[in-house]
Amino acid sequence: MNNVKILDTTILSDNWYILKKITYERTLPGGKQEVQIREAYDRGNGATILLYNKEQQTVILTRQFRLPTYINGNKDGMMIEACAGLLDKDNAEDCIRRETEEETGYRINNIEKVFEAYMSPGSVTEILYFFVAEYTPLMKIGAGGGLEHEQENIEVLELPFATVLEMVKSGEIRDAKTIMLVQYLQIHRLLGYQD
Repeated sequence: MNNVKILDTTILSDNWYILKKITYERTLPGGKQEVQIREAYDRGNGATILLYNKEQQTVILTRQFRLPTYINGNKDGMMIEACAGLLDKDNAEDCIRRETEEETGYRINNIEKVFEAYMSPGSVTEILYFFVAEYTPLMKIGAGGGLEHEQENIEVLELPFATVLEMVKSGEIRDAKTIMLVQYLQIHRLLGYQD
């Protein structure tokens, strides 16, 4: 039963993505009706992937500047992350294939969708689709680094999985999607690695 009725929607900003102020009426358990006002940021849905190599026991990550982390206490604003991007008009699988090639330089063959999640459901509408894929050195077709016209300046990192686990523990990796994918690899022993 849908117990939410949208009463008013005001666009507060559409400069980069869309920030809306929404007034709605919600029927609470017990039947009481209550009017609430919230803001929701709509940046579209996205996809992310963690590439792993069983033989080398390595994963591919990226490092790039993230302004929101900088203004919230991250000293240099640099974040180590799994490759990711917005769907735009693509489906999640096509998006992540494109983003993987642009950001990391790898053209991947077989990818596996492992789950999807709302990343910040109290304020952001985005659903993120999570993937993993095996890679080999033969799949490297370019330097990666992102697209210049999108002002991306992405460093590609190939790191031992054991090192990445330590980086999560130490707080050097603090990106939620990356931590989730690293833990997925560990839980499912996709690299045969046991802590």
